[in-house]
Amino acid sequence: MGTLDGKVALITGTAGGMGRVAALVFAREGARIVGTDIQAEADAETVDLVRRAGGEMTSIAPIDLTDPEAVRRLADEAAAAYGGLDVVYNNAAMQRFGPMPDFSVEDWHATIAGELDIPFLVSKYTWPHLVRRGGGVIINIASEAGLIAGATPPMVAHTAANAGVIGMTRQLALEGAPHGIRAVAISPGPVLTPASDRDLGDNQAARDAITSKTLLKRFARPEEIVELAAFLASERAGYITGANYPVDGGASAW
Repeated sequence: MGTLDGKVALITGTAGGMGRVAALVFAREGARIVGTDIQAEADAETVDLVRRAGGEMTSIAPIDLTDPEAVRRLADEAAAAYGGLDVVYNNAAMQRFGPMPDFSVEDWHATIAGELDIPFLVSKYTWPHLVRRGGGVIINIASEAGLIAGATPPMVAHTAANAGVIGMTRQLALEGAPHGIRAVAISPGPVLTPASDRDLGDNQAARDAITSKTLLKRFARPEEIVELAAFLASERAGYITGANYPVDGGASAW
């Protein structure tokens, strides 16, 4: 018996990284997964991995999650895939980095759209389906940047957007409670995904700079974020709502 048996979970950004791991972990716990991403081919690979592991998953891709009409269609199709929605896992995000005052207005708007608009739109259009189900859980992946500033890389828009995600989560919890909807945020520190590992390459100085604020002096593994999300999505966490969980190796402790 899995902790998510009988649940239907919409997970965004499942083409790779933490989203792919989330699909595998949630399926392992018995959830039926609806995945989505802008990268359709890579998302199909995730579906294959989940099914080969014995799980159940379908993909709705490609979807531009910054397009309100596309997200509305996604919500309706995701709810129809397995007869409803119980969990909305807002994992997908797109961001740009750069220092003030050189950070462009275009980069600012792109980051706000990619990190704050996406979870808002997905939550907005899945909300009626959660209400129809009698309740559910919204999990928003934010960042330690919503709690503390970061020097490497410079992240003015990233900090602002993720502070917004954390604040929005509290409001969703307040408005969702009468409908049986819980809302929880997770704020990871630096996570080493295949993409970030590839981008950093053998630049040890950059790796050390990124992890220097953590007490554990290392990157998180995607599983260390996703396993918490699976718990928060389960009935075992039924009294948890409106909270933000830093999973940052102690970076926000000092």
